This record gives sequence, structure tokens and C-alpha cells, in this order.
Amino acid sequence: MPFPPSSSLGLPQLQQEASAMEQDGVVSKPVALIACTAMALFYVAILYAPAVLLRLPPPPSFNTYMIRRFLCAVVSSILSLFLSALILPVQTKELRHIFGVFGIRSDHIVSIVYRFNRGMKEHFVLSGDIGKKGHSLLNFLAETWFSWQAVVLPLCLTSLMYAGSMFLKCLLLLASWRQSTSSGDSFSFDSCKCALQRFLDWLSATSSNILVWRNYVVAPLTEELVFRACMIPLLLCGEFKTYSVILLCPIFFSLAHLNHFVEIYTKQNYRIMKAVMVIGLQLGYTVVFGSYASFLFIRTGHLIAPLVAHMYCNFMGLPAFYSHRSGIVSVTFIIGFLGFLWLLFPMTGPDLYNDRIDNCSCWQRYCTWRERIRMPQM
Repeated sequence: MPFPPSSSLGLPQLQQEASAMEQDGVVSKPVALIACTAMALFYVAILYAPAVLLRLPPPPSFNTYMIRRFLCAVVSSILSLFLSALILPVQTKELRHIFGVFGIRSDHIVSIVYRFNRGMKEHFVLSGDIGKKGHSLLNFLAETWFSWQAVVLPLCLTSLMYAGSMFLKCLLLLASWRQSTSSGDSFSFDSCKCALQRFLDWLSATSSNILVWRNYVVAPLTEELVFRACMIPLLLCGEFKTYSVILLCPIFFSLAHLNHFVEIYTKQNYRIMKAVMVIGLQLGYTVVFGSYASFLFIRTGHLIAPLVAHMYCNFMGLPAFYSHRSGIVSVTFIIGFLGFLWLLFPMTGPDLYNDRIDNCSCWQRYCTWRERIRMPQM
């Protein structure tokens, strides 16, 4: 199907064409591609709106500057959700179902409170036999575990890629402990109290750091909303193949990082070749992670799965492949990488995250996956 020029399809035309196809439950490929491109460009362009469009004075501080960008990113995410909801053939006005289209679901995440109340009442109050209480406690713990699997399983799977990094951090921690003991600092209550105080000071400084909020909260949340929750349903409804969406969606994701080239080249005074190499490395990592995040979203049907993976990867940075301290770091990385590949499909099985996998809409493809290896059920 030919790709029409962007000027020939404005927002009213997009809505009209999407409405015309509502009966078929699909969105045309040009509409899906234009909408995704528009959302990616708007996510970047709105960051410069306070200075260019609103003509606001320069922010008095760096924190004010970042808060402005936070608000712009939030506005972009909300408008992208509205645009995607208007184009998608959603034939219900039920808010819970509409949120479910974008993977914003409470099941397998916050149901622990309900399970706790029910479990305490049924298993500990109504049951008088101690043996039955023990058996009921095991069932309750099992239910609690499975209510958190949309957070725990993707986080554990992602952490396998950082096995080398975690081992290296353990080596550094061990070396620091040996240095402190060799200098005469013995293990005592005062040393524990001092370590705890240093940890609390670090926690306080971290929580008040505006860059921490950007890297670990605002950026992951808004990027996953726009580039996963909004774009993937549109591309799937555009009848793109599942693996094509997994590879195509990160391209839009990488467009949102091209503005870093201008910032590095102009503000940090990098030479153009060095700036190209730095941005090229960032884009390569962005495409790889974007494919993995899209895979998690389509497999699980939960937005929280790629979100926690995004936060964790931002916290850890690039995985450690090698260290001059020990060659075991490389071995640990290889073992973790092989474990990641081995558990990639079993730990993202749709039946682990959804009560019904035999029927789903066109924007939720988890019903089309056929599992050969399943995680053991409790």
C-alpha cells in the first residue's frame, strides 16, 4: 500500500479513515505509521515549546528547567494517549477496558491488598485447624507471588543481563570492606551505625536529585506510555506482523533521542565525529532495548513489564562485559546472557500474566503465542 505524504493526512483525515475501518477492527498502515511518527516528533518538539512557542524567559535554575521539561513530557504522553484512543477501533466507553488497551492494568500488580484481606479472613479466621492454616498460608503466599509477577518476573529476567555487572559490584564492595578492615576499622555497632547513616544520607541526596527523577521516573514512564502503550496497539491494528512491530517500534523510539546530538555537539563542544559516535552508540543501545521492551509489552499485555525493565536498565547502565579486576566477570556475563536467552520465552509466557489467553483484541497479541515451554504452575 503506497505511503501518502504527511501533508495529505491531517488529524481529521486520520480520524475519518480510522472510523471508516472501525467495523473491520483494523487501522490502515499509513494511518498507523503517520500517527506513530507524529507522536515521536511531538514528544521531542514539545520539549522546546516553553522557549520557542510560549516565549517564556530562561529558567532561573537547572531544577526549574528540568521541571518544565517534565511537564512537557507529561503533556505529550497524555495527548498521545488521546490520539491513539481516537484512532484505535475501541467500541466501548468503559474506562477499565480503554486503559487495558494500553496495558495499564491492575491485575497481577496491586491485587495483593485484596488477596491479603481475603486470605486473612478466610484462611486464618474461619479456619480453626492448625494444619489447615499452614496449608492455607502456602496457598495465600502462592497467590501473593502470582499477583506480583507482572513486576517481579520481567525484573528478574532483565537482571540476568547484568550478572557481570552485579558480580563486579560485589568485587568492588568486597575490596572496599577488606580495605576498611586492614586500616583498623573493626566490625562494631558504631561502624554499622556509621554505614547506615551514610546510606540514609545517600538516599536523601538521591531522592532530591532532579536528574534521578528524570532518569528513573519521568523518562521511563513517559517514554513507555508513548512508544509502547500508544504505538504498539496502532501498529498491531495496522496489521503489521508481531515481530515487525518489535523491530519497527524502536525506530520511532530512537527518533526521540536524536535531539541529544544537538545538545552534545553544541553544549558540550564535542567534535562532530565524536558526537556521531556517542549518539550512534546510544541509538544502537536504544534500538536493542526498545525491541526488548516491545517484546515484553506484546508478550505480557502489561505496561508495567517494560516500565520496570526500563527503570532498571537506566539504573544499571550498560552491562559489564569485561573487567581487568577479574576474568570471572566475563564468564558471569556469558552465563547470565545464556540464562536470559533460555528463560526469555518461559518467563514471559502470556498465561503467567493473563487469566484469558484464548481470546484477545487485535492490539493484544498474547493470544497468538503458542507456548512449548511453560513455567511450572503452583
